[in-house]
Formats: sequence, structure tokens, C-alpha cells
Amino acid sequence: MFRGAFTIWGRDMRVLRRSLFSELLAVVAYPITLYLAFGVGLKGYINDVDGIPYGMFIAPGLISMTAVSAAFDESAWSMWFHRRVQHTIEEYRVNPISVYDIIIGKIVSGFSQGAIKGIVVAGVIFLLTPFRFPAVHLLAYLFFIIFGSMAFSCIGTMCGTVVDKPENIGRIQGVVIVPLIFLSGIFFPLSSYPHAVLSIVKLLPTTAIFEGARLALLKGVMDFQYCAIAVFTAAVAFAAAVWIFNRKIEG
Repeated sequence: MFRGAFTIWGRDMRVLRRSLFSELLAVVAYPITLYLAFGVGLKGYINDVDGIPYGMFIAPGLISMTAVSAAFDESAWSMWFHRRVQHTIEEYRVNPISVYDIIIGKIVSGFSQGAIKGIVVAGVIFLLTPFRFPAVHLLAYLFFIIFGSMAFSCIGTMCGTVVDKPENIGRIQGVVIVPLIFLSGIFFPLSSYPHAVLSIVKLLPTTAIFEGARLALLKGVMDFQYCAIAVFTAAVAFAAAVWIFNRKIEG
């Protein structure tokens, strides 16, 4: 069971290994630049947020952002490239590999690459800054990273499945993914929102992922609402990705 999915995942991991250094360099540059610009550059102008130094306040969100963004990017572009350019998906169908093996393999591949890149960014932040957290909080933090990366990997897979023009993937990132990320309070406390807006923002899956991860890592708090939203989003995204891919391929 899932042997075909494991094979597809292994192939994608071998492809990543060939260009691992350049991939990691490109991924690390953006969140580290944001951390230096905001966490270091503005620390003299921004007071502690809820008793937490500003650099420490934004660090969990940047690590989470790297993981989920990389999961989306890898899944979307990999699925599109293998479907429209290399026609690898058609080759998979010739072999005894089911549609479910293909979609699960691609989702797990995106999730794995997002996790790897998030870990690397976390390591760099640890080296550059005094950012530290209680080790017992790590498991709770990983809960949000796992379900967040899974959800974004599924969303990326859906985009790569239905989008035929590559520039449209970039448009989806710019119009949907990036606003959702930056509205979810990576760089500012959610209390900055008016109460009417806050009630809506708290329902966003990105808020559940980033704010939930921050609370888990820095305070060891597992917010039930954020946990439920993260799990629900991942489940719905997975079901939708499988359904859309199945209809696209069979159609």
C-alpha cells in the first residue's frame, strides 16, 4: 500500500538533492532578510510585544512561513511541470501506479521539502540571533507546521493540477497566498485589528497556523480553535486535491 506514492516521493527527493544548496540558499535569503530588516532593524523602535522581544515575536512566524510557502511552491510547480512539460504524470499512469499514489506522493513531497527548508531557516535564525525557546514546546509547534505544510502542499497541488499557464501560479501566490500570510499577524500582534475585523482574521487558516505556532513555541499554549482550524483545513484541502486531480486526470 502506498508503494507508488513512496516511489514518487523518493524521485522528487533525489531531484532536490541534485540542487539542494542552491534551493536552500534561495529559500533562506527571503525570510532571513525579513528577520534582519524587521527583527533587527526595527528592534530599537518597537517595544516588546506582549512581553516578548520583537525579534523573538516574529521568528516563529518566519520559520512557519518558510515551511508552508515552500510546500505550496514545490507542490504547485512540480505538479505543473510534470503535467505540462515533462509529462511525467502520463508516464506514471502507464505504470501500475494509481491516481491516489500520484497525488499522495506529490503532497508528501511538497510537505517534506517545506519541512526541510523551514528547519534550515530555523537553524540560521538560531545562529544569527539569541532566539531560544523551551525544548518541551517543540512538539506543540510541530503540530502546526505539519498540518500547515500539509494544507499548503495540497493547495499547491490543486493549483498545479488546474492551472495551464505558469504565470497564473504566480498570480495566485500574489493575490491569494501572500495576502493571507501577511494578514495573519507575522509582524504584528492580532490585537492591532479592530474587534470586528479580528473575529474574521482569527478564522483564517494562516492565522491558525502562524499565531497557533507562535503561542505553542513561545508559551507552550495549544489553542483549541487554532488546532481545529489547522486540522480541518488540511483535511478539506487533501480531499479537494484528490478529487480535483482525479477528475482532471480521468477527464
